[in-house]
Parts: sequence; structure tokens; C-alpha cells
Amino acid sequence: MKTIYNIKTLCVLAFLGVFATTVSAQEDNTAKDKNLNREMTLEREYDPSVQDASKVNTLPVVKEPEVRKIPIDYAMFTIPADPAKEIGLLPSGNIMTQMNYNKRRGYFNFGAGTYLNLNGDLGYHILSTDKDKLNIWFSHRSTNGKVKYIQTDEKVKAKLNENLGGIDFKHNFDKLSLLMGLKYGYSAFNYYGLPVDSKGGLPLPGSELNPPLDIETNQVNQTIQANIGVESKEDAPVGYLLDIAYVNFSHKYALYKDIDGPTEQAFDAKFDLNARFGGNQKIGLGGNIEYFSYNLPSEYLYFENHAEGRVSPYYKVEGDNWNLKLGVNVMFVTGDDSKMMVSPDVAVDVEVADKTVLYAAAGGKLNSNSMYEISLINRYANPTQEVSPSRNWLDATLGIKSGVAPGFWFDVFAGYKITGEDVLFVPSRYAEMGGFYNYSESMSNIDTKRFFAGANLKYSYQQLVDFSLKGVYNHWTAKYGSGWDGVSGDLEHAWGKPEMELNAGVSVRPLNPLTVSLDYYLATGRYTELYGYDVVKMKNINELNLTGTYTFNDTFGVYAKLNNILCQKYEVLYGYPLQSFSAMVGVNINF
Repeated sequence: MKTIYNIKTLCVLAFLGVFATTVSAQEDNTAKDKNLNREMTLEREYDPSVQDASKVNTLPVVKEPEVRKIPIDYAMFTIPADPAKEIGLLPSGNIMTQMNYNKRRGYFNFGAGTYLNLNGDLGYHILSTDKDKLNIWFSHRSTNGKVKYIQTDEKVKAKLNENLGGIDFKHNFDKLSLLMGLKYGYSAFNYYGLPVDSKGGLPLPGSELNPPLDIETNQVNQTIQANIGVESKEDAPVGYLLDIAYVNFSHKYALYKDIDGPTEQAFDAKFDLNARFGGNQKIGLGGNIEYFSYNLPSEYLYFENHAEGRVSPYYKVEGDNWNLKLGVNVMFVTGDDSKMMVSPDVAVDVEVADKTVLYAAAGGKLNSNSMYEISLINRYANPTQEVSPSRNWLDATLGIKSGVAPGFWFDVFAGYKITGEDVLFVPSRYAEMGGFYNYSESMSNIDTKRFFAGANLKYSYQQLVDFSLKGVYNHWTAKYGSGWDGVSGDLEHAWGKPEMELNAGVSVRPLNPLTVSLDYYLATGRYTELYGYDVVKMKNINELNLTGTYTFNDTFGVYAKLNNILCQKYEVLYGYPLQSFSAMVGVNINF
């Protein structure tokens, strides 16, 4: 015990020493990022600065609402409620090191660290003209080190090998654009979570209280995605969009390595048709139709083929200092559990003062909870479990954003969200000899309500210091839905959802080529349920990371990253500890 405390003390002292001698600033890249987005972008599914190799499981990320007419960078932030479904954009030349963008066509990033953590990114612009854009890109994240259970002194190897690559093409005709893309993803990992017996005990695999369990075999998830679409020019009097997409997602195994897993195929057609009138008004109809089919190699697997759809008529008007959208979403699901729902689609923003906007929005949507989407939220979810779609009846937000003070920006907001048949994740309840264990059970058909309030602050001083702070308070209520036969009432907690979240970051630059960044994340008030009767409060996520980058020129840069420098122990999912203190060094090259 004394040794453990000594190690923690040394970690803290080491961090303080490094920070005291290398504190510096990061350039404000808002305008630069906008220019980058007009260049060729290279797509990938995770942000290397967030989901790096040291994070074998992470909280999902969603986008903040955007308000137009204010030239402010509205950043991404982490909340547990609504994971992003879209592929993120990764600009060239801006991976890990803050290099100035240049007209070179490619980039290469590679980092290696403790726990055998490896990060790699490679991309190339084959074509980059006003008419044609063609990208190829590839990203890799892997780890193969031992982590220590929080509940015991035992260690276990946590393995992850995640790869994503693709090719994207865009051609601009005189009146429309043609877009095509092809992506392939490969993710291999083991179910290394702590086995728990039906009485809430903590025996390890192979003990007398548990049958031998498989925590060595790698599950493999593979994804093939393709899309083709056409889109009108932004200023066209009659606008249109048609995009056809295909996703093939498969698990290699079911719950045993000798039983093949299911495969999901999804066909999705997105459309939008709109017309301008009166100079500043627009009326339109958008939506999508999606069909899911399944290949089930084992007789004990059950997934129902079904269709989902959304039709959304809307009206938009732009004033001198305000914008208004009035619409409605009509959504349906076919199959044995067919359903239909209607939600609002309303948004308004008003510039109440110079560079200050008051905004409000009320929306809703249907979450498919497909095999592919569940895997993006939680790769350790039960691969044999069908999850019914969730109905987000209302997602309302009210806030005010302002950038009126030089170098200072704030966003104060509050909202309320109602979701029927939501999904919560709890540790698995059963184990059989030779099978995977402590996968996550998708606890579906839970009706949740969430009130949230928070503030987001950003400050930049003469391109020497950038500071950001965001805090969100969540009040969750959850109850059993109608799909629970003979069970009703409230849950004690919304399992896994944090009550409070805090994100803070500071970047400083003592020398022009050197940038040092410190970021902090805190999540409190998380609970999980063991076997229907034990309620466990999970340890707070309390992580502090330090990153230093040095740019030699517009071609070459290096970086070093220290993760979890306070040596904290925590889990995102119960029984799945993340790495303690880790370090990584790497290079970034534009070519």
C-alpha cells in the first residue's frame, strides 16, 4: 500500500515539474479550421486526440448546436445521451501537431507508447481541384497491455486493434455535385472485463466459483460502407439532395468462439427537396428510408428484418438578425413491434446584441439502435442481442451565446430530453463454460427523462494562451417501459449516465514552434446495477492529460503525450478498467 502511494506521489511531482517548466500557448485555429474545411478533408470515425490507443473504451461524443451569424468555433463536447452517428472530418496537416496547412497532398502521423499503444494516420489527396476531389486515407489504433481491475489486485490484458480506411470522391458539375465513398473498418478486441458471479462476488476466470471463461479470444467487428449521392448547389433556387448508402456490419463470433456471429445489412436513402421564395424564405421536405436485414448463422440468434423511415416537412425564413425554422418529424418502424411517432422540428435564433445570439430548439428523432450503431457506442455490448429503436419524443434546448468581448466567448444553456425505449448498459448476468463474459447487456425499453444545464467558456489572449471550461449538470430519471412484462416503476438510477461533467483545457506557447496543452475531464455520479439487485456507485472519471508539440517547419513536427498523469483508476464500463499513467511520442509529416 505504501508503495502505491509513493508511485502516485511521484507521478504528481513529475507532472508538476514538467508543467512548471514547459507551460506555453496554442494558436487560435478557428479561422484556419474554416479554411481547412474548404480544402479536401479526409474522413475517419474517431478523433485521434480523444479516442487514442490508451482509451479502449470511451464516452460517446456529440455535436453542440450551431448558431449562425457568429464567427465562433462551436466545439465538440462529451455527453452521455446521444452518440454521434456520422463519420467525423479530419483535416489534413492537423493531426496531433498544429501545423500550418500547406498545399502538399499527404500527411503521415505515427505515435508509440507504453502498454504497446500505437496510433497511426495516413492520407493523400489524389485530386484536389475546384472540379474534382479524391482522397484515400487510413487510421490505426491499437493496444496490448495489462490493466489492473479496480475491484481486485489482479491484472488482465486489454487488447484492441482498430483500423479504418477509405476512399472519397467528389465532382462538381455546373449545377450539382456528385459524391461517392467507400470505407472499411476492422476492430478486434477481447472481452477483458471482470467476471462477476450471480451473487455479486468477484471470482476470476477458472476459480471454483466460476466456469472457465474466455477472455483471450478476440472478437472481430467488420464494417463495409458505400455511398453515392447528388446534391444541388447551395444557391440553387430549387435545392435537392439524394444519397444512397449501404452498410454491412458483422460480428465474427456470437457468445462463443465456435459459434458464428450475426451480420447486419442496412440500405439507407436520404432525400431533401426545397424551394426558395420571397428572397429569404424556403419550404422543403426531407427525410430518409432505411431497411435492415440480417444473416443469422445460428438458430438461437434472432434479429427481425424491418424498415424505418422519417418524413420532415419544414419552413425556413431568414431575417436581418434572426432565423426561424418550423417543421415536424413523422417517423415509423415496421415489423412485429411496429410504431409511429411525431416530434417537433423547430429552431429559432435572434441576435439580441452585437455578436450575441439567443437561441432555442425543439426536436426529436428515431434512434435505430442497429448492431452497427450499438457497436459505436459500446463495442463490448452483447453481439447476439436485438435492441429495439428508441423514440426521442423531445430534445429541447434554450441558451445564449456571445463573443462580444475581445478574446472571450461564452455559451449558457439548459434543456430537457424525453426518450422512450432508451438503452442503458449493465454488466452481463450469465456465464457458460468456455464463453465470453462481462460483455454489456443492452437494457432496452427504458423510458428516460433528462434535464441538463451548463455553461461553456472560452478565452484567448493574444494568441499566447487559450483557455476553455465547460460544465454540465444532468438530472436523470428512468423507469421501466411497456416492453417489461410484469415489471414497472422507476429505476434507482439511469445506469452509467453521469450526474455532472466538467471539461477544462489550457494551451500556451512560450516559443513559436512549441505548444503545450493541458486538458482535464471529470464525470461524477455514475451508477450501475449487478444482477437486478446490487447497486454499485462507480468511481469518478478523473483524468488529466498533458501534450507537448514542436513544429520544426511546415513539413515535420513531433509530439509527446502524457495520459492520466494523476495516476487515477476508473472505468467507463463496470469491470473494464482503463489504463493508468501512460506516455506516447510521435511524429507528424506533411508531404
